[in-house]
Amino acid sequence: MPRVNESDVEWSEKEHGETTFRRKQLGVAADAERLGASLYELPPGAASWPYHYHTGNEEAVYVLSGTGVLRTPEGESPVEPGDFAVFPDDESGAHRLRNDGEEPLRYLAVSTMRDPDVTVYPDSEKVGVFAGSPPGGREERTVSGYFRREDAVDYWLGEEESERDE
Repeated sequence: MPRVNESDVEWSEKEHGETTFRRKQLGVAADAERLGASLYELPPGAASWPYHYHTGNEEAVYVLSGTGVLRTPEGESPVEPGDFAVFPDDESGAHRLRNDGEEPLRYLAVSTMRDPDVTVYPDSEKVGVFAGSPPGGREERTVSGYFRREDAVDYWLGEEESERDE
């Protein structure tokens, strides 16, 4: 049985505007294949990944310490130690955590690791596409990218031009 102690796993850090956190990828460290698990720590005033939902992966968080605000399609609600929230793999699972307290907000995030996945960002009207390795996966992706939803094109766009050129 693969096992890891969180004290043996290095923190990675992300900082982009209000998105600021530290993360320990426990699932990767324990060689999990179909389950992701990460320990997150948000400093006061910081937020997690931008508001999003996955179309191929369910997620959940368990708050360990600190306080914060959880945003979902139903609005914002406070979170505290012991709170557990599940985010389905559709638009009803959209979420983002923000630390509104004075201490770090620590939580465990768990997810399925299905590949491929499309992540939708409602606030910015973007989608992320991942194939070859799911979000949070360790393998190299064969396809990945972020796209504005307004840039969608018709399936056949460009076909007529290609046929005329032949």
